[in-house]
Amino acid sequence: MTKTLTKAPFRADHVGSLLRPDSIHIARKKFNDGLISKEELFEIETEEIKHIVEKQIEVGLEAVTDGEFRRRFWHTDFLEHLTGVEGYIPESGFAFKGEETERYDVRVTGKVSWNPNHPHIEEFKLFNEIVNGRAVAKQTIPSPNQLFNAGIINEDIYPDIEEYAKDVIQAYRDAIQAFYDAGVRYLQLDDVYIAGLSSPDIPFNEGKFSRDYLIDLALRVANGVLEGKPEDLVVTTHLCRGNYRSKWAFAGGYELIAPTLLANEAVDGFFLEYDDERSGGFEPLEHVPNDGPRVVLGVFTSKTGELEDKELIKKRVEEASKYVPLDKLCVSPQCGFASTHHGNLLTEEEQWKKLKYIVDVSKEIWN
Repeated sequence: MTKTLTKAPFRADHVGSLLRPDSIHIARKKFNDGLISKEELFEIETEEIKHIVEKQIEVGLEAVTDGEFRRRFWHTDFLEHLTGVEGYIPESGFAFKGEETERYDVRVTGKVSWNPNHPHIEEFKLFNEIVNGRAVAKQTIPSPNQLFNAGIINEDIYPDIEEYAKDVIQAYRDAIQAFYDAGVRYLQLDDVYIAGLSSPDIPFNEGKFSRDYLIDLALRVANGVLEGKPEDLVVTTHLCRGNYRSKWAFAGGYELIAPTLLANEAVDGFFLEYDDERSGGFEPLEHVPNDGPRVVLGVFTSKTGELEDKELIKKRVEEASKYVPLDKLCVSPQCGFASTHHGNLLTEEEQWKKLKYIVDVSKEIWN
């Protein structure tokens, strides 16, 4: 029987990406070296996706993903297949705590619109067939606001950022409809950009626009995309501070964005990072409307294999329930286990143990 989406996001959920097995790393290198075809690589990825679907169901997750196994990065593989956007190798990667990321990014080269031949659509259809109604097949894509990061917008093509926003909104509206038509009923928008708007690590006083204007614009873009979405499509936003080989990009709580975004973004759930002291306190959750989205507390970490203290997790959830009713709360890792093909610094065995642990702890919290 196909599971309903009435509870999504689920009491025990996860952000999406999973550690790539060695077989995929080897196959991708062979493909890059011209030793196997694109079709052969795709088939190897498909077999591994079948395996992780079974593992996710086995550990008790109600929503499963394809692990983002066909992607190199959590965001670029989707964005570079939009019309008017291309992937390229910049002069430097992103600065993470103690490490520079692999050099790859996207940039606007023309008017932005949805590409009806976007490969993620057919990939989801196959993934959904693999799941076959045994769990909810969750699709993850980068938030439209990722296209507002520095260096992506082409001001020769878009001298007016508001015109750019209109095209981005329409492209994502078309994308959401395409995913819905393909069978998606649980869609997650991954958003590092919005989390960055709340970080004191990222200065905005020298930019062209104020932080307040960009926060307002981010809300208008997110809600513009969701306007008129199908009623039975669950959409969540994951606010992330960076996840690359167990490193992070920036720190800061959600205080600066909470009165605008947590209070007004028209999503069904927020996945929020709360795995360490960088995340700040739960106080910003007071801005989430009582009848608003569920809040998925990322109180477990995907950056290490060590299992968190169960009683401490319960206390943290209890503390968060002072601001959001317990019935509206869920738990998850703060981010995926492999936002890029490199993966975080833990083993696959540790990953599966942690996911099962999250399911078990959630059952104790919510009986």
